[in-house]
Amino acid sequence: MDTAHEIREFLATRRAKITPQQAGLPAFGSGNRRVPGLRREEVALLAGVSIDYYARLERGHLAGASEEVLDALSRALQLDEAEHAHLHDLAAAQRHRPARRTPRKTRTPVPASLTRVLHSMTDAPAFIRNGRLDILAVNPLGRALYAPLFTSRARPVNIARFQFLNPTSRDFFPDWNAAVNTTVSLLRTEAGRAPGDTGLTALIGELATRSDEFRTAWAKHNVRLHHTGRKPFRHPEIGEITLDFDTMELPAHPGLTLTTYSAEPGTPAHDALRLLASWAATDQEREDDPARS
Repeated sequence: MDTAHEIREFLATRRAKITPQQAGLPAFGSGNRRVPGLRREEVALLAGVSIDYYARLERGHLAGASEEVLDALSRALQLDEAEHAHLHDLAAAQRHRPARRTPRKTRTPVPASLTRVLHSMTDAPAFIRNGRLDILAVNPLGRALYAPLFTSRARPVNIARFQFLNPTSRDFFPDWNAAVNTTVSLLRTEAGRAPGDTGLTALIGELATRSDEFRTAWAKHNVRLHHTGRKPFRHPEIGEITLDFDTMELPAHPGLTLTTYSAEPGTPAHDALRLLASWAATDQEREDDPARS
């Protein structure tokens, strides 16, 4: 990843989102504005830095910026929590940029202790992924929920690759646009955290080459945190189901994230989850005893 390019595009796209009115500035000469959002000089004014200094920052030179300047810039551009963290990640990546990229393993092993915890969760679909959205470990109910992703022999299963390159993803994720925008935002966030991850760079290059939708979403430079929410699915065996999800980063295992799904007891989603468990058990019996197929 070209960090300077990422900085330029990130700051320019954030600046384009804020109007003078939103920033509390008078809209003098609004009819003659040639930019959709704030001008550079307006950002400089709001951040309390000189125009020349801000222009240098937006050209991709964050390495010398102090934490105070980055925070002031974040306030000026009204960055949310994820964007604020991404700005600091980009600055940190530029400060500590190695002379040569160090290749990283494309698959982080999941400790046996985590695998045991994962499989002890019998009533909730759950999986462990890395920042590239590779599913590295999954419990039986999680595998059943994400069954369409496991039809391919390629391992590890990658959520982003499935969403953008497998046409069945549009059926599996009924709100496909929201799902892929979240995926791209997570990959963009990870790219800021780990600019030297060659596996991530390769994945982004593959998706950008093969998917127009990915290129369009990637160019927006959106980032996000993805801790909790609701997600709809259209499962090929049980139909539509909307589940609550929670994701937890695992501090003892940097780069790994645990995702779990659940449903409120007594709801249609909870009934659908029980049906999924029954289907998964039956399907496993067929695999164990082919004569029953």
